[in-house]
Amino acid sequence: STQLWSHRLNVPLHPKSVYVIRQYMQDGDCGCLEAFGQGESLLQDPGCVEELEDRLHFYVEECDYLQGFQVLCDLHNGFSGVGAKVTELLYDEYSGKGILSWGLTPVRNCNSWIFPPQDSQKNVYRLMNTALGIVHLSRHSSLFCPLSLRGGLGLK
Repeated sequence: STQLWSHRLNVPLHPKSVYVIRQYMQDGDCGCLEAFGQGESLLQDPGCVEELEDRLHFYVEECDYLQGFQVLCDLHNGFSGVGAKVTELLYDEYSGKGILSWGLTPVRNCNSWIFPPQDSQKNVYRLMNTALGIVHLSRHSSLFCPLSLRGGLGLK
C-alpha cells in the first residue's frame, strides 16, 4: 500500500478531511500533477466536485458561526489549478464569507532555486502555474498572500 503524506502526520485527521486524488498518486496512471490546467480539470469532473462539496458541507454544518475559509495551496504545480477551482467554489457557494488564500512556493536546499537547463520545460510550467495561480486565487479571495522563504516567489 502507498504511504500518503497524511500518514506521516502526528495529528489524527478526520476521514472526511483528506481527499485522495487517485490518478495522481505515486502508482497512478497519470504521472505528476504538473500543470495548472490538470488541477483545474480535476474539479470539472462532477463526481469529484460532488465528493468535495459533500466533505465541505459536513464541516460547515458542524460550525456554529462560520466566518470564512483559509485555502493553502502550492503555486508551482498543478495544485495551483486545484486551489483556484476550490476557491471559486467557495466564493460561489458561500458568498459573503471571507476567503483567505495562501499561495506556497517551495525552497530548494541548494543556494539557488534555478533548475538545470534540462529542466527548462519544468521551469516554464512552474512560472505559468505560479502566474495563473496568483491571478485566479486572488480573483476569488478576500485576501491573497503568497508565501515564500525566498525573494521573487522562488522564481528566476
